[in-house]
Amino acid sequence: MRRTVFNEDHEAFRETIRDFIEAEVVPVYDEWFAAGQAPRDFYYKLGELGIFGISVPEEFGGAGMDTHKFEAVLYEETARAGVQFGGSGVHVLLALPYLKMLATDEQKKRYLPKFVTGEEMWAIAMTEPGTGSDLAGMKTTAKLSEDGTHYVLNGAKTFITGGVHADKVIVCARTAAPTAEDRRHGISLFAVDTKSEGYSVGRKLDKLGLKTSDTAELAFVDVKVPVEDLLGEENKGFSYLGHNLASERWGIAFGAYAQAKAAVRFAKQYVQERTVFGKPVAHFQNTKFELAACQAEVDAAEAVADRATEALDAGELTPAEAASAKLFCTEVAHRVIDRCLQLHGGYGYMNEYPIARLYADNRVNRIYGGTSEIMKSIIAKDMGL
Repeated sequence: MRRTVFNEDHEAFRETIRDFIEAEVVPVYDEWFAAGQAPRDFYYKLGELGIFGISVPEEFGGAGMDTHKFEAVLYEETARAGVQFGGSGVHVLLALPYLKMLATDEQKKRYLPKFVTGEEMWAIAMTEPGTGSDLAGMKTTAKLSEDGTHYVLNGAKTFITGGVHADKVIVCARTAAPTAEDRRHGISLFAVDTKSEGYSVGRKLDKLGLKTSDTAELAFVDVKVPVEDLLGEENKGFSYLGHNLASERWGIAFGAYAQAKAAVRFAKQYVQERTVFGKPVAHFQNTKFELAACQAEVDAAEAVADRATEALDAGELTPAEAASAKLFCTEVAHRVIDRCLQLHGGYGYMNEYPIARLYADNRVNRIYGGTSEIMKSIIAKDMGL
């Protein structure tokens, strides 16, 4: 089926990224995997390549292109190669939308030029120990000082992707108590400098997958945050968080589809090269049927992912549509990657094969950004159920 989502500029970008991955990532990826993170200087290379500035306005050093299609190409090419760009996805997909939406002109002048170059890497800290997806239940507080010059931040966060290397973190904290009518009231967002006194990085968490993406626990003990680093209006943080969920869920959906597509590629190559009972594994009818079924599912996921991309770029992707795309693409990827691993036999369980790493990396897609069960609830509500 002919795709129409990408043009010549996107395909030229694809070639550049593919060459970059082959030269700069593939030769050292096993080292990153063993270390549990990509090295900090790798992000400077991504900055030099222009990846961080694609949708940043030109006046702040970016390319000023208001589209997610280049990000989509990145998802496809990293999955195709069986690699990841460390925790840099959070920098662009999650942190940047808040900076573009909430930062004042003065803040953008301070934040965005270094964001584009990779000199300052950003993460976002929402989840807390014991609260999980219940953001309204967060306990981290930010109290305004008596002289009104800064907030005093206290609390803890967990599962913070990019948290080890981050130079700036968008921290969600309570600036007011919840009300009886609205327990979501009182949350604000702050751009916190990780070099601040009282800010500390705890454990680098040992995850099942996404091994090259640093994920950490964070703690704040009387951290002073200048009032100039409040993002948006005080106490309106929860509405801001909801505003960007559609783009976040699109990213997870497209990434999952790209992983499923890569899994079929890995499995096809393996079964053509692997011989059993004197014949290539690809010769057997079961192999052909399994891969054909997987390819059909990938085709469907690609159509859903592409449609969601066009809707997102047009500013028309609704929360329910984003939930539907995430639910469908992540569930397809789960089934396809599992079947493709099965075709590898015992070798599919070995981390030296990309299908094994892909299997582990993919599992979180049905959890973060909202679990599959939450996606179903959103869809059902939109149906009037």
